[in-house]
Amino acid sequence: MKIYTRSGDAGQTSLIYGHRVDKDALRVQAYGTVDEANSSIGLAIALLPEETSYVDLHSYLTRVQRDLFDVGRDLATPEDKRDGLFITADDVNLLEQIIDRVESENTPLHQFVLPGGHPAAAALHHTRTVTRRAERMVVALSRQETVSADLQKYLNRLSDLLFVLARCVNRRTNWQEPGVDFQSQKTNPLQTFEQ
Repeated sequence: MKIYTRSGDAGQTSLIYGHRVDKDALRVQAYGTVDEANSSIGLAIALLPEETSYVDLHSYLTRVQRDLFDVGRDLATPEDKRDGLFITADDVNLLEQIIDRVESENTPLHQFVLPGGHPAAAALHHTRTVTRRAERMVVALSRQETVSADLQKYLNRLSDLLFVLARCVNRRTNWQEPGVDFQSQKTNPLQTFEQ
């Protein structure tokens, strides 16, 4: 089977069950952004340290990747063809349980966190913002047609999970978590390097 079909050369793609839509349709943008988040999670997994103390994080993220395929299937299936949903309240509840477990080992937050730190943590922060973008697109799509409430909740919880996982990676790798203190004065980085 060839990877290319030429069927999308004119700017259209097929939803599940063959319904043709424009490639810039909101539905396509939503599941395309979910796919982007999934790829970004793959990068974060690749950047995780290989020690056994990260097996749990690898497992959580791999489960999320599989879930995101289901999110994509839900979004790519026309409403009149759905006979059930792939993302359910059980998936949302599992994310909440994972969040609680990971957050229990993080230090309490006292300020905003600058995205960054260990490369895997930075990738997780990036994925969090991609997930938020996907969530915004799904909200916009929900104004035009029915979108599962559980799917919307899932994306919302997922960005929370990615945030606590990024903090966890920074803690486990002993990276200083960069913070934002709105009370302190901004420094001029050029002065640091002047002689």
